[in-house]
Amino acid sequence: MSTTPAIDLVLINPGDRFGIYQSLGAELAAIEPPIWTGLLASYVRGKGFSVRIIDANAENMSPAQVAARIEEWNPTLTAVVVYGHNPSASTQIMPAASATCAAIKEGHPDRPILMVGGHVSALPERTLQEEAVDYVCIGEGMVTLTALIQALQSGTHPDLSQVPDLLYGSGEDMRRNPAAPLLQDLDHEMPGVAWDLLPMPLYRAHNWHCFDGLNRQPYAALYTTLGCPYKCNFCCIQSPFKSGEAVLGLKQSTNSYRYWSPEAVIAQIDTLVQQYGVRNIKFADEMFVLNRKHVEGICDLIIARGYDLNIWAYARVDTVRDGMLDKLKRAGFTWLAFGVESASEQVRDGAEKRFTQEVIFDTIRKVREAGIHVGANFIFGLPGDDLASMQATLDLALELNPEMANFYCAMAYPGSGLHELAVREKLPLPAKWSGYSQHSVDTQPLPTRYLSAAEVVRFRDQAFQTFYTSPKYLEMMERTFGAETLAHVREMTGHRLERKCA
Repeated sequence: MSTTPAIDLVLINPGDRFGIYQSLGAELAAIEPPIWTGLLASYVRGKGFSVRIIDANAENMSPAQVAARIEEWNPTLTAVVVYGHNPSASTQIMPAASATCAAIKEGHPDRPILMVGGHVSALPERTLQEEAVDYVCIGEGMVTLTALIQALQSGTHPDLSQVPDLLYGSGEDMRRNPAAPLLQDLDHEMPGVAWDLLPMPLYRAHNWHCFDGLNRQPYAALYTTLGCPYKCNFCCIQSPFKSGEAVLGLKQSTNSYRYWSPEAVIAQIDTLVQQYGVRNIKFADEMFVLNRKHVEGICDLIIARGYDLNIWAYARVDTVRDGMLDKLKRAGFTWLAFGVESASEQVRDGAEKRFTQEVIFDTIRKVREAGIHVGANFIFGLPGDDLASMQATLDLALELNPEMANFYCAMAYPGSGLHELAVREKLPLPAKWSGYSQHSVDTQPLPTRYLSAAEVVRFRDQAFQTFYTSPKYLEMMERTFGAETLAHVREMTGHRLERKCA
């Protein structure tokens, strides 16, 4: 191996689809492009450094294979990125991230490794203590990466004290550097994902995203905003942003919400369509349909291009305004996904989802009338849930009969309000990070005041089968998408998850 670093930074997207999703990881689960990894690469490369990406998840690489490639490339800094394709997917990456760091250190103990991401920001000290890493990034990562590379390249005894948002050292000598402010000029400092560094042919859309034809590749996902102004207690999206928000003078109770301009977003879409032939696109913003000017500005530019796209995005039932839906449909938004969460207004209020049942039905009716398919997310086991309230939530899902329904268990993700509740009240948490995966063998959601974790998991898994084998749902699917998609749904329900706690 060469002793001279040939590359400034290698970013690793770890992954173990089968550990996270069991048999669903083979064909049914999406293979997501690592958006945050691509954004970090874009920023660091824009500062003049050489960057490469290893997407171990997409390439199905073992930790040993990743370590071998790191030895070949010999970077100044190796960064393992623990950002998921949605906020709740960060912690479930930790087993693969941990194994990857250990494999790299086994072959080269002195190789500098930094870990960055949502889970890491939520539990920085624990991460540094438990993982085979030299550094932990407390914030979003861009400024930390560039400053750390510069420090490491400055000499044999680098001064780490000036690297913002860096945690390093051990025991009583653990040091936490001051934070950097959040980046504000996203268009120029982070002008999109470094698509050319990613294995673009490997990415695959969610199966339901492509129910109309089941053509799931090519596929890409992107952000048009960062953060979320809402405060759902089961969500951990703001963890990487809190230190930077404080530097900007924001109150702890205030969530930042930053935008790329419509022009920057369409530049990303131009690249995806024209260079990679992408039609299936996910807008991964935690809350895309919120700011009317932003949403319609993007729609107008897509419509002007005349692209034939199949896009899905997140929305809240109380943020879809009159007049938005027609433009979304014309721009190629074929799906909107909503967090309905629970049939109980009391349970929803406890989760900071304060909207009425009437609003849910009215919004979903309008979305369908506009020709847009509905995805609906439901959570079982929120604080206050019992068997009756969970059954009411399943009954609501059956009544709404969305084209896609996600059924989750309430999980105390590090960085979320539920995690703070669990720690405060000494509620049982998963023994391993894999237990935070919704589909893993050892999944362990929070118990409620009335139900054990095992009861919540059993109800969730049966609810999935009940919904997707409902005659009303199957008839709607055949009428809407045809016999091939109906057969695909029937095949999907043939996968039964193994569960330890149930």
